[in-house]
Amino acid sequence: MKNNSFSPKVLVALSGGVDSSVCVHLLQQQGYEVEAAVIEFSPAHQGAVAAAQTVAGQLGIPLHIITCHEEFRRNVIEPFCLEYKAGRTPNPCIVCNPTTKFRFICEKARDLGCQYVATGHYAGIEHREGVHLLRKSACPGRDQSYMLYRLTQEQLSMLLLPLEGMEKAEVRAIAAQAGLASANSPDSQEICFIPDDDYPAYIERHFGKSKQGEFIAPDGTVCGKHKGLLHYTVGQRKHLGIALGYPVFIQSIDPVANRIFLARAGEEYALGVTLSQCVTLPHPAWQQEVAGEAIEAAVKIRSRAAEAPATVTLLPHGKATVTFHQPQRAPAPGQSCVFYRDGYVLGGGFIESQIL
Repeated sequence: MKNNSFSPKVLVALSGGVDSSVCVHLLQQQGYEVEAAVIEFSPAHQGAVAAAQTVAGQLGIPLHIITCHEEFRRNVIEPFCLEYKAGRTPNPCIVCNPTTKFRFICEKARDLGCQYVATGHYAGIEHREGVHLLRKSACPGRDQSYMLYRLTQEQLSMLLLPLEGMEKAEVRAIAAQAGLASANSPDSQEICFIPDDDYPAYIERHFGKSKQGEFIAPDGTVCGKHKGLLHYTVGQRKHLGIALGYPVFIQSIDPVANRIFLARAGEEYALGVTLSQCVTLPHPAWQQEVAGEAIEAAVKIRSRAAEAPATVTLLPHGKATVTFHQPQRAPAPGQSCVFYRDGYVLGGGFIESQIL
């Protein structure tokens, strides 16, 4: 996009990291009028605010600070902690993006008269006659479309993703060439509000100790005590403190009985999963095949998992069943299962249970 008498205005979600910094730099080169906003989600994010201020100063753009401690606590922190205490494995970024991060960025953009918002995510966007589609990045190793699958059509309609198709090394090289302070900054951690990454200690500090309970061996007998459900996840094999004479893993967690059920190694593969709170993007695949309420898709059951072919059957009330063509290892309740077709995101939902 070349400079002309009218420059589209974009608000960049600037964290102070290398990805969002290069996002600003690229948009400036493309002729956009760029402003930035940094979100202070919690006191743990004050360092991100300072880093964003440094980069905004280097790039010569206005920076708006958005503070939303209460909303972040209500929308992200509390559900995250309660999910772990219930023996599930949540992904807070997936919940934060539509309910908090993009909500506040889009609201601020409208207040400032910005037509667009932009982030440093590695994914693609296509706008087709009022329909807004989310694509995987052309670089599979950096793809973050899984994290964005719950964004609304309104949020996607405003979104620009300048890093689509780029490698991380290329992004860092651009930052270094531009002399940005973020050029060598480390990649952001997944749980941004827990700086030391000790989430069990964080949850117990804020929501109370997790009660001890029983490990149940594959033969149905009690074989030991666990130290609280939030310390474990489905599929876990290490640090169980159990010696049965053969390797085991966590097959399921029962929060009502406060029991963790073990199975022999090799039995951790599921035939499918049930989902809740499903969302769908308006991809043509649904219109072509939804009459039978089932489509063939590739699915991911965790952010770094390989895609697996599956049959997705939509059910009433936001539920679905996913049947894998080949059994998949240890899908964890609380994680997301995201559907893809030809590189496009079709939708997804939260894993409720395994189909064994």
